[in-house]
Amino acid sequence: MAKDTLSIVRDWHEAFDVPVVDQPSIPAPRAQMRLAILEEEVAELRDAVEAGDMVEVLDALCDIQYVLDGTFLEFGLHGVKQEAMEEVHSSNMSKLGTDGRPVLREDGKVLKGPGFRQPDLQQFLQKS
Repeated sequence: MAKDTLSIVRDWHEAFDVPVVDQPSIPAPRAQMRLAILEEEVAELRDAVEAGDMVEVLDALCDIQYVLDGTFLEFGLHGVKQEAMEEVHSSNMSKLGTDGRPVLREDGKVLKGPGFRQPDLQQFLQKS
């Protein structure tokens, strides 16, 4: 069976002695570096999109996922990632309008419908 992305990145962290933290926390010595790497990868995605280079788009998206999963590991949030994602998904689904259709801005961005509810992410931090 194939590994999920978080497991793949954990293998890398362990091989390269990059921290994997067990309790949620913001790692002061490395947090700014993590943010800078994410921003760098998003900039590379922008460049690839603007150049119309699908190979580089795919590379940038994979790099973003890799760094993002590494950030879950270093911030000690890997144990709650799946449940938190499901909660955010449920919240996002509540954006539908009263007619069950998406509420869209002129440029296509999905807006919050009248039944929108914020995700309750605190519950997952309390479990940790």
